[in-house]
Amino acid sequence: MPLNELDPNTWIDNYADYLFNYAITRVSDAEIAKDLVQETFFAGLKSAKNYKGDAAERTWLIAILKRKVIDHYRKINSKKGKAEVRMSYANSSEDEGDWLEERVADPSNLGGDETIENQELGMAIHDCISKLPKKQSLVFTMKTIQGMSTEDICNELGINPSNLWVMIHRARTALMGCMNQNWF
Repeated sequence: MPLNELDPNTWIDNYADYLFNYAITRVSDAEIAKDLVQETFFAGLKSAKNYKGDAAERTWLIAILKRKVIDHYRKINSKKGKAEVRMSYANSSEDEGDWLEERVADPSNLGGDETIENQELGMAIHDCISKLPKKQSLVFTMKTIQGMSTEDICNELGINPSNLWVMIHRARTALMGCMNQNWF
């Protein structure tokens, strides 16, 4: 007997907002995110007979949505920018290599003023991320915010590790410039 059961009649009420928020952080386009969520629900209905009940309903739908996001980027992914570039990362001084994402405070360990400041910082970071080129924004979000592995990102986007690290470096540099201009 399965641990979890599907109830497609409740999917929109229970999961549409969550799935949309998940999709929008990956594609940065509301219309595309809505389409991906709709495609996820359709795919879920079509493959409901394959659901074994091992995972929670929402987890199962997220897995489908992840595949839809991957498919979306595979469709638009071009073969440009596949040059091999070697990068070294050295930490010779205390501040060198101290990227912005390492400075963001832990929200669970904050008082009142720090919570507001951290929320404002989060909004400023999100605003700066939205100004990055689409692929840089996606790669930075996947690697730094979502913590995905280099191998998974490269497989999903059809890029090599060198290209990924170049994009992350460029995103970090642009974010630091944007944050210096708009926050610090």
